[in-house]
Amino acid sequence: MRVSLKDVAEHAGVSIKTVSNVVNNYRHVTPAMRERVQRSIDALGYRPNLTARHLRKGRTGIIALALPELGNPYFAELAATVIDAAAEHDYIVLLDHTGGRREQEVLVSRGFRARVIDGLILSPIELEPDDLRDRTGNVPLVLLGEREYDLPYDHIAIDNVAAARAAVRHLIGLGRREVAFIGARRGRSEPAQLRVRGWREELTAAGLSADDGLVAATDGWGHADGAAAMTRILETGRRPDAVFAYNDPMAIGAMRVLHEWGLRVPEDVAVVGFDDVVEGRFGAVTLTSISPDKSAIGRLAVESVLARLGGEAPEPRRVWADYRLVERESTLGRAAGEGANGEGANG
Repeated sequence: MRVSLKDVAEHAGVSIKTVSNVVNNYRHVTPAMRERVQRSIDALGYRPNLTARHLRKGRTGIIALALPELGNPYFAELAATVIDAAAEHDYIVLLDHTGGRREQEVLVSRGFRARVIDGLILSPIELEPDDLRDRTGNVPLVLLGEREYDLPYDHIAIDNVAAARAAVRHLIGLGRREVAFIGARRGRSEPAQLRVRGWREELTAAGLSADDGLVAATDGWGHADGAAAMTRILETGRRPDAVFAYNDPMAIGAMRVLHEWGLRVPEDVAVVGFDDVVEGRFGAVTLTSISPDKSAIGRLAVESVLARLGGEAPEPRRVWADYRLVERESTLGRAAGEGANGEGANG
C-alpha cells in the first residue's frame, strides 16, 4: 500500500502542510521539526511522487543533455556527472546524440523536445551563432564547451588555451624540445583551434619550434585517429621527443604507434593527453593528462538550468570550470611510483 503525506502527518503528529514543507526542503522548517518528520518518513517508507510534484509546478522533471559523441569516454563520464547532479534535485536526464552534426544540433537547440523537457544542456560542435539567434520558446538552454557565441545563454567551459599551455609547459620542464600536436581538426572545431593555439604560444614563449610539420590534423578524435596522426608525423622523418594530443583516446592511439616503431614512452617520447578519462589510468603506461573538473561542469550546468526555471538567475554568464594537470608514467616514467589510480597533479 502506498504511503501518503497524510499517513506521515498522522504518524508524526503534525499537519500535512508541515510534512509537505519538509519533503520539499523548505528552509523555514526548524531542525527539530525536520528531524521529527524525517523519522516518520523513514519508519513508514514514504517515497514522494516526484512526477506529481513537478506537474504541480507545470514541469516534467526532465532535463535533456545533448552530446556530440556518446562513445567518447569524456562525454560518457560528463553525462554521468550531469545525471548525478540532476538526481540531487529530483530530475532525470534525457540523453540526445547529435553526432556533432549541425543539422542535429539545430534541431535539438530549437526545441523539438520542448513539450517533454524543462531545460536543455547542449555541447555543440558545428552550431553557428545565427542558429541560436532564431531560437524561440522558454526552455532554458545552457551551453557546454569552448565555442564562442556571444549570445544570452549560460555557458560552462574550461580555459583550453591555458590548459594546453600547462600541458606543454610540463613537457618543456622535463627537458623536451620538439613537441608535436596531434588532433588539429581538419574541419572547424574551436576546442582544437584553442588547444593548438595554447601549444603554439607556450612553445614560442620558450623559444622552441612550433612549425606546422609538428601538427597532425585529423577528421576524428578516436584511438585510430591518434594512431594515424602519429604515423604520419613519423613517416616524414620527424622524431619529436614529446607529443601533446587533443584528447586521451588519441594519445593512447599515438602511444601504440610509438611502441610499434620501437620508441619508448616516456624515455624516447613523452605523451600528454586531455580529459583524464578512466581508460588512461589503466594502460601498460599510465597517461599524463589535463583533467577538467567534470563534476563541477555537470553540477554548474544543472544548477544553471534550474536557476533559469526558478527565475533566480542573474544575467547570462560564462562560467570557467577548473582543470589540473595529472602527471603519470607517460611523462614521468615508472619512477613516478604511482598505481593505476595514483594522481600526481599540478594546478
